[in-house]
Amino acid sequence: MTILVTGATASVGRLLVDELVAAEAPVRALTNKPARAALPEEVEVAVGYLGRPESLPAALRGVDTVYLAPLPAYVDDFVRCAREAGVRRVVVLSGEPADYEAQGDPASWHYYRLEKAIEEAGFEWTFLRPGQFMTNTLDWAPSIKAEGVVRAPYAEAVQTPIDLVDIAAVARVVLLDEAYTGQKLVMSGPEGITQPQEVAHIAAALGREVKFEELTPQQYLDQLAPVIGLETAQWLLDGFRMMAEHPMTPERTVAELTGRPPTTYREWVERNVAAFR
Repeated sequence: MTILVTGATASVGRLLVDELVAAEAPVRALTNKPARAALPEEVEVAVGYLGRPESLPAALRGVDTVYLAPLPAYVDDFVRCAREAGVRRVVVLSGEPADYEAQGDPASWHYYRLEKAIEEAGFEWTFLRPGQFMTNTLDWAPSIKAEGVVRAPYAEAVQTPIDLVDIAAVARVVLLDEAYTGQKLVMSGPEGITQPQEVAHIAAALGREVKFEELTPQQYLDQLAPVIGLETAQWLLDGFRMMAEHPMTPERTVAELTGRPPTTYREWVERNVAAFR
């Protein structure tokens, strides 16, 4: 039966559509911008968005399995529409901090809110829990272009960033193999790496010097809070602090499920170096 991929315009969802088409699986793609998504002709297009619940009933009609992009504010609307449509299985793009969130104030839940709603609704489920995305470092591009510098807190924080391509590949496996039902799959890139080491890879790919300047926690908040809000900036800062206190170690999920090694940060930078020029 048809698999609905939500969030199919960009990021993981768009990559997942290509993975499923290559596997000759029946795909319907939910996108608010079909022209921008440039979907393969084999794909059935459903115009809509998780943030527009009125678009969901038509998109979910006849669907057995859904890949759910993370939009926690609308998960209850999705649950209602999916149950009415008879959806059986939901594969959720969640995040590595979900269990940590579950121990805190429900008002601060993000990934765990998604997981809890899907599990309690009675769907067969699999939760994909990647850590940091390699694409997060694209936020450094403006300062690299303008000044040849990256400014960030906690230089000693060790993270295990993952390529979106690898997340999509794992999602394809899970969507097509029900053996992973009921599993919470934590995934990462193949290495523990610090921000200064990431900057060094960018510099090598560019062929010029790029400096890393460590910010104090307060400097980071002062810089970021006016842009994204104090609560979100503090959440990001807390993540860096935790990775400094508890260095992350790589997971084997990508290799075990896809049969190939995950992308290294150096490989990702070499593919995306134009973004930093």
